[in-house]
Amino acid sequence: MLELFITFFKIGCFTVGGGYAMIPLIEEQVVNQKHWVEQEELADLIAVAQSCPGIFAVNLSIFIGYKLFRTPGAVVCTLGTALPSFIIILLIALFFQRFRDYAIVNSMFRGIRPAVVALIAAPVFRMAQTAHIRWSNVWIPAVSAIAIWLLGVSPVYVILLAGIGGYTYGQLLK
Repeated sequence: MLELFITFFKIGCFTVGGGYAMIPLIEEQVVNQKHWVEQEELADLIAVAQSCPGIFAVNLSIFIGYKLFRTPGAVVCTLGTALPSFIIILLIALFFQRFRDYAIVNSMFRGIRPAVVALIAAPVFRMAQTAHIRWSNVWIPAVSAIAIWLLGVSPVYVILLAGIGGYTYGQLLK
């Protein structure tokens, strides 16, 4: 349990950009190094964590902790994931007002933004491979993204439609 807490605490400490930016670190630690979860299982857990209300990173850590040690594991992973952010936000709140007008601070934040985009893009491509998204079916996430981004369609409708489509497709293959 201590190893679980330390692992998720480190992930929480070194992640900039939110839950999606945590995916490469979680994948490296939980799948590649600790072998607590298989790659395909992580992809499934990511999909479930995205569809649940709440903070994505916390949802994902809850599922991993629960898989390993049931409720105590879920609590330990949640604390490990959330505690670093809480501490960092508390420190920022205490000191940010003094430093927010400094040019170097603004430059640092402008430099971090593109790195966060890359941190989010890398796991998207890995998840696409795990989900077996190929050129023949790349239209599904592309149309979904366009519907949400350009047309303003609610992601809830996209998820529901995808679930119905996946179920129907699965029934046709039987």
